[in-house]
Parts: sequence; structure tokens; C-alpha cells
Amino acid sequence: MIGTNLPYTAAGAMFAAFAVWSLARRRWPNGVTWGLLAVSFLGGDRLGDVGNGILVLGIVVAATFGLRPPSVPAAGGEIRALSAVRYGNRLFLPALAVPAITLGGTFLFKAVPTLVDPKQATLVALTVAALAALGLAAWLFRPPASAPIEEGVRLMDAVGWAAILPQMLAALGALFAAAGLGETMSGLLGALIPGQSLIPAVLVYAGGMALLTIAMGNAFAAFPVMMAAIGLPLLIHAHNGHPAAVASLGMLAGFCGTLLTPMAANFNIVPVGLLNLSDRYAVIRAQAPTAILVWIANLAILYLLAFP
Repeated sequence: MIGTNLPYTAAGAMFAAFAVWSLARRRWPNGVTWGLLAVSFLGGDRLGDVGNGILVLGIVVAATFGLRPPSVPAAGGEIRALSAVRYGNRLFLPALAVPAITLGGTFLFKAVPTLVDPKQATLVALTVAALAALGLAAWLFRPPASAPIEEGVRLMDAVGWAAILPQMLAALGALFAAAGLGETMSGLLGALIPGQSLIPAVLVYAGGMALLTIAMGNAFAAFPVMMAAIGLPLLIHAHNGHPAAVASLGMLAGFCGTLLTPMAANFNIVPVGLLNLSDRYAVIRAQAPTAILVWIANLAILYLLAFP
């Protein structure tokens, strides 16, 4: 059955290619970083806890102290303008293919549970969509065979250490949950929230998701903590909230926090460097009004629609 093995293998192969390309050009720190990341995807389940811990420390050291900026320059404005004239709206087809194939693949794979793990249908569909978009781009634009690797390396080198943040922060959330932080917060916050009052519980849950995300930079890290502290014991069990609605709307509240924090460096700080913006927090300033309005709307939807 196809599950996480497909996306992990695809990601591992991609980073392995980046590592080989970097090492072949004597960019040792970059090659080591992407190589270790490839090992984590391809063989992390075989290394055990201690092996993975050492691997993570190696990735952090290599990424923090050794990564060099891109050695492959981005295409100049004149070249991009010529490409836009030559290909027109066809340039958008590979990008549009990713969500279209992901959506269709998710429904298709869930209909054939003997082929794809239904729990991983979306992730598998996204992987298939990315590979299909790569093939479509190669067929439409006929780039050199090395172009996907060169451009991929350039982008990852530009992102730098922030590339490993999503995995690390998601693991941090799981670590907090395993350490019982959610239960501890449940005891502390439960004493402050009136037992039968829904509105304070909803406010603390949605607000906590946003604030923890702002502090840790990733809603996936905040979610296990707030679900264990407020979502499960109060909103779902005590107030009979719909589990899917409480979980999904809680994540959306966290995503609002993602738009407001420099801790989400791969989203909010890296683009500043890629776009050569003078204001380091320009992306956050532009997103802040939308984030606040969406959080308020999300809070109202959670209170009005997630409970009988």
C-alpha cells in the first residue's frame, strides 16, 4: 500500500540530487546539509531514536554555520521578460496543475483504499501532482536536463537554514505533546475558564493557537498542545463540539499566527531576502490586517457552527 513512503522517497531523492550537485562543485557545507536531510527522508525510520537525534544535530550544525548563498544566479529580468512573451499564459500551467491534480487525486485515492492509505491520500496526491507538474514543465518549455536540479539547488541555498524549520517545529510540537505539556496547560487554563462557559473556552483555544504559533513559528507545533489542553477536554468532550470542525478551525487560527511571526522564517523572512526588500518585516506588515480579520471570522465560525 502506498503511504508516506512515496513522498518521503521523492523528497529524499530530491535532496540527494541537490547534495550530489553541491558536492560536485565543492560546496561542501551545502552538500552535507542536503545530504543529511536526504538521509533523514530515505532512512530515518531505520536509524532509531539515537541515530535520528544525531542526524538532526548534524543537520542543524551544518545548516546554521555552513550554508553558503546561491552560486547559480537567477535568470535576469530581460530573460524572464522574453520567456513571458514567448510562452504567455502557458507559464502558469505547471503551477495550476499542482492543486488540480492534488484535489482530484485525493478523491480518487480515497476511492481505492487497497492502493493508497486513505489517511495519506492528500499527501500522496500532492507528491504525484508535483512530479506531474515537473514533467509538464519539461514538456512545455524543453529546459536543459540539469535545469530542475540547478534551480532547485539555487532556491534551497537561498532559503538556507529556514528550509529545515517546518520539520523541526512539527517535531517540537509532538515532543511537547509527549512530554505532557498539553495536560499541564489544561490544568492551568481549566482553572481560569468557567466549567460550563463556551465563549471563554473558544477564545482561549483560538487565541492560544495563534499565540503559540507566533512563539514557535508553526501551527503544527502548537496544535498538539492546544488540542490536548483545551480542544479535546473542553470543546469536544465537555461541549460536544464536532471533532473535525474544532481541529480544522483551530489549525486555521494557528495559521493566522503564522502570518504574524518572524519565527515562520521560511514564509515571512526568506521572501524578503529573495525579493531584496528594504523592510525586513515587509511581508508581515502586509499580511497582518488579513491575518487579524481572518482570525476574527474564524473565531465566529468556530463558536457558531462547531457546536450543536
